Formats: sequence, structure tokens, C-alpha cells
Amino acid sequence: MAVGTLATVKALDPDDLHAMGAQMILANAYHLHLRPGDELIRELGGLHDFMQWDGPILTDSGGFQVFSLEGLRTVSEDGVEFRSHIDGSLHTFTPESVMQIEQNLGADVIMQFDHVIPGQSDESAARDASDRSLRWLARCSAEHARLAQSVRSPQALFPIVQGGIHEHLRRDAARHIRQIGDWVGYGVGGLSVGEAKPDMYRILEVVDAELPEERPRYLMGVGFPEDLVEGVLRGVDLFDCVAPTRMGRNGAAFTRDGRLNIKRAEFRTDKRSLDDECDCSACRRFSRAYIRHLFVSDEILGLCLLSLHNVHFLVRLMRDARDAIRAGTISAWSRDWLARYHTRPVTTE
Repeated sequence: MAVGTLATVKALDPDDLHAMGAQMILANAYHLHLRPGDELIRELGGLHDFMQWDGPILTDSGGFQVFSLEGLRTVSEDGVEFRSHIDGSLHTFTPESVMQIEQNLGADVIMQFDHVIPGQSDESAARDASDRSLRWLARCSAEHARLAQSVRSPQALFPIVQGGIHEHLRRDAARHIRQIGDWVGYGVGGLSVGEAKPDMYRILEVVDAELPEERPRYLMGVGFPEDLVEGVLRGVDLFDCVAPTRMGRNGAAFTRDGRLNIKRAEFRTDKRSLDDECDCSACRRFSRAYIRHLFVSDEILGLCLLSLHNVHFLVRLMRDARDAIRAGTISAWSRDWLARYHTRPVTTE
């Protein structure tokens, strides 16, 4: 899912996303609540009309953003009191208020309000956050059911499995979540937040065994190419990350042979496309030399082209993974893809 945090995938038009085959995008409840305001978006017809995207939209509850405001927030059993990173104004998020915000935004899939902690947190802290997330899930579910009585378009509420890097906590959380509801899909949170990658992959294997195979699993906040492939191998269906557009704005491009920094001098006369197997409009039309020129000249088209390429690259990657699953070749395909991607050192310096 391309990330449109503030109701826009940075530097891309919705038509660009349609053209590359993007199916679903993400927006963020925390950011849109603060600006321009979720009630205003509701008055303007909801996110789909507001941003002119006619495909599915998922909204994150803002749990990660709130808990990343170290020194600006206070956690209690009721919810979280925090100060806006924009103007310092005081706000409170509770499971109930977040459900109202997400209903106002009008996304198709909404996430529960959860307690996010750093990836290497000890067992005690991870248990406390996971247990609180489960209690908040019950409140989110009750409020979601109440609010659903007054809306025309139903929203699918996803619970979030927490538990840090502690396998038994993840198992307990997943089993508890399955016991209390029949969910359309499941979120896996609290990963890619500082833990080592082997720990993330290990936890995904644990969670994979505990969640129903016929329901989608969403690995929150993960979106580098190698992590997508590794996640698919461990049962993940949905991903999101700001990396493709953030890296694109800073001159980094994904390719099948690893990552490259287009600002490097070696690309000054390079007539090749960013990736000779990519069919995005940037690769079909422009050379590495031209895109490098745009970046060193501070031309805005450069960051637009790299953002488009990176999002397209990940959309195509997931399409290839689906094809490999259907063909029964996912193990060999992923092995070959990862071997090629890791062959060349990352060139981001």
C-alpha cells in the first residue's frame, strides 16, 4: 500500500497510482486529525472524495505517531494525552475517540488504537503494552459496532498483534484476538521499530502459525524490497512504508540489483534507465544521466520521477510475488530475487 499520510502519496497524482496498478493506499488518522481535521474531511465527503482516490483506503490509528512523541505524551489506561508536533496544542486519543476519527475519515479498513513500544523492549514492557492493546481493542470493537449503526458504508476493523520480540507474548496476543472476534483481517504491529531484522522475521513466523490462513495479514510500517519478499514468505499479505517516496525525494532508487543513489558522479553520463527491467514511465523515458541532472540542479521533477519509480517498483514486486505463488514457484522465485538484490552493495552514500 503506497503511503498517503496526509491524503496524498507525496509527489504522485492518483492517476499515476492507477497507471502503475496500485490497488490500495494508506492515510494516517493522527496527521489528518491535526490537519486539516477529520471533521472537515467528513464534511467534504470523506477521504475518497477529498483526495480523489476511488480504490480502497486504510487508515492507521495514529498509535505509532502518538507513542513516538517522546516527552510530549502521557499514557494512561484511558488513552494518551499528547501535544501536537505542529503547534503544541493539547489532544487526547482514546480507543473511542480514534474510532470516531477513523469513521469521519471514511476509510474502508481502519486500525485499532494500540500501544506501540520500541522493538528491543524487555518482556515486562512488551507484556504491558500488549495487554493494554488487547484491552483497548475491546473498547475499539465496541465503539466501532456502535458507530456502524449510523453509517452507510461499513468499515473493516483490524486488530493489531503486539508483543515485541517475545514469542510467547505474540502467541498469547494472537490467540486472545482470535478468541474475542471474527476479524476481516489482522495487523501485526511493533516491528521495524528498532529490533534486528532476524528478530522481525522470527516473530513473523510465530504470528503466521497463529493467524487464520484465509484472512489477510498486514505488517505495519514495513516496505523495503527485501522485507516485502521475506514477509510474503512468512504469510504477510499487506505492507506499507514511507520509504519509497522518502528515499525517492532524497535521490535513492530501488533496482533489482540493489539500491543506488542517483546523485553519484558515476551516473553523470549513464544512458541507461534506472532499472532496465522496469516498465514505469520514468524508466521508459529517461536516463540515469538526466535524472541525476535534475537532482543536482534541484529540479522538482527529479524527486517526482524517483518517487514514481520506487512506488512502481514495489507494486510490481508484489505483482510478481502473487504470480509466483499462483505458479507454485514462490520459494525458488524469492531465493533468486533476494540473491540478485543482495549481490551489489547498496550505493546510498
